[in-house]
Amino acid sequence: MGEELKAQIIALLSESWVWVKANVLEPVRLLELAIIIVSILLARFASSRIHRGLMKAFGEHKWMLKIEARLQPLLSTALVIMLMWTAVVIMSPWVPSPYLLSIATSLFSAWLVIRLAVSIIENRELARLVAGLAWSIAALNIVGLLDPIMTVLDAAHLPLGEASISVLDIIQGVFTFAVVLWVALALSGLLEKQVRSLTSVPPSARVLMTKSGKILLVSLAFLISLNATGIDLTALAVFGGALGVGIGFGLQKVVGNFISGIILLMDRSIKPGDVIETQGTYGTINRLAARYTSVITRDGTEFLIPNEDMITQPVVNWSHSHRLVRRRVPVQVSYDSDIRKAMDLMVEAAGREQRVLNNPAPRTLIKGFGADGVDLELRMWIEDPQHGVSNIASDVMLHIWDLFHENDIEFPFPQRVVHLRHDEGHTVHKDGLETFGDKHKKGAE
Repeated sequence: MGEELKAQIIALLSESWVWVKANVLEPVRLLELAIIIVSILLARFASSRIHRGLMKAFGEHKWMLKIEARLQPLLSTALVIMLMWTAVVIMSPWVPSPYLLSIATSLFSAWLVIRLAVSIIENRELARLVAGLAWSIAALNIVGLLDPIMTVLDAAHLPLGEASISVLDIIQGVFTFAVVLWVALALSGLLEKQVRSLTSVPPSARVLMTKSGKILLVSLAFLISLNATGIDLTALAVFGGALGVGIGFGLQKVVGNFISGIILLMDRSIKPGDVIETQGTYGTINRLAARYTSVITRDGTEFLIPNEDMITQPVVNWSHSHRLVRRRVPVQVSYDSDIRKAMDLMVEAAGREQRVLNNPAPRTLIKGFGADGVDLELRMWIEDPQHGVSNIASDVMLHIWDLFHENDIEFPFPQRVVHLRHDEGHTVHKDGLETFGDKHKKGAE
């Protein structure tokens, strides 16, 4: 098999050299080659001038800014095609079949059509890759080399167990998978946009629908590409067994996080937009991915928490069934203060904040009589925990501070009573020195 493939490659190279000597190295073909080079140089020069003029005239328009990066290459290619077609018309009375000019015109025309087709792809690197592959296939077909190359690739077989697969089948499978995968991702993006518009569906259900649709489409693309290569799909049973062994040994966490993500989407314990607190992290759920849950904190930090931790670790969901959250603000006042007035002032301080709800209304309770003062507690409700729960407590406490000082409500400070005992064996002096035989120590007053 190897000797036969080697002989076919040598024969293909020999035919290519004969073609080059017959179609390129003749004087007329050299003239055509010179015309092609001059056309390319003139087209680049003219396209740059036209591009500058268009930018001066329409540079401020939005549509011009969108096509600015692609404008000059398209102009240059279009001008090359026009110049070469003009050369073909001029040379036709003396040169009946301008071979190189016809090939060059077809190549540039294919490149122009392909560039226009891939302009819908937003990723520029991917667009260039697709354009390069498509143009390479078109160029081989134009010069007549596509069929011989496909014959050689089809003759090269690779053993695959009891069966064999050709290199051409592998290339077709990869190409088919790339195209079908791109179509699948485009359809999943369209499906996601449509599902997002369903406002009556819960957010977790929308995420589950989009994830399930994406997995189904990608799996279908994989099966279609395998079928295009000629691989029997029954071989997937062996592949599935090997995959199961691999999962059992090294992919437990990956699969565990994936399954946990599906469970989170199905039981709707958390959903995008919920305010949660887990493992010392407080923030809003940004998105639920297949492997992790994205939580953005109040300071803008984004934590990627594995889905398995969201199930096995305690999670405080501040907005699971509703967004009402009660905040407690402990305050202590002096025993000499008017307790009822202090309680009313604390309720007034809560009412000064727009985020504090009037229903349920804030209220103040006496929690106990402490060693230094009376323990009060302000209870108030908010419905927007995603905007923070500590900042609202801080703002209300600042209002309490101002109102207490304006109304002579005192905050307590630690007070201690020290009793001095006059027992036999020691004497308390006026300067605070206590005498115990020959020992002296400083007494507390």
